[in-house]
Amino acid sequence: MKVIALHQDEKEIISLAAENNRHAQQKIYSKHAPKMLSICRQYIKDLHQAEDIMITAFMKVFTNLKNFEHKGSFEGWIRRIMVNECISYLRVQKKVGFLEDEFFVEDTFNNIESHFSVEDIQSLIDSLPDGYKMVFNLYAIEGFKHQEIAKMLGISEGTSKSQLSHARKMLQEQINKQKNYVNGTE
Repeated sequence: MKVIALHQDEKEIISLAAENNRHAQQKIYSKHAPKMLSICRQYIKDLHQAEDIMITAFMKVFTNLKNFEHKGSFEGWIRRIMVNECISYLRVQKKVGFLEDEFFVEDTFNNIESHFSVEDIQSLIDSLPDGYKMVFNLYAIEGFKHQEIAKMLGISEGTSKSQLSHARKMLQEQINKQKNYVNGTE
């Protein structure tokens, strides 16, 4: 059994993990799992299901480590696998519906006030229909362009824009409703 030193560089750890070194794999998992679980949780409402999907995605990470070319962020590579696994899960569950060819209006989405907690924001995003939620996460949180989202989800670019517009509108309405409740005007 090979012992891994405490301060190995990432490239060496990845190389060892690609050779099925369990200690190296555990080190990668321990480092990235908390963040990857939060990414899966953005797409999947149920925490336990999000955790199952994350574990499945990590199996794909370890299976495909030899394909990682060190041409970008390792964390970004893992993140893409997590997002794709969430999308695949939602497709299989047929929980994602997209409204095709709706009129798209570019609207502005005000920054969420600082008095909203992370849990409040996640709850607002969770309340979106799955199609809206997925496009919103991919665009606003992951930073994908509409063209990339359309390709990933098998929808038109216009549909991606429409879904984002509707998601923003719903979130803005929910935020305004929350503000009115807090201010006692509702």
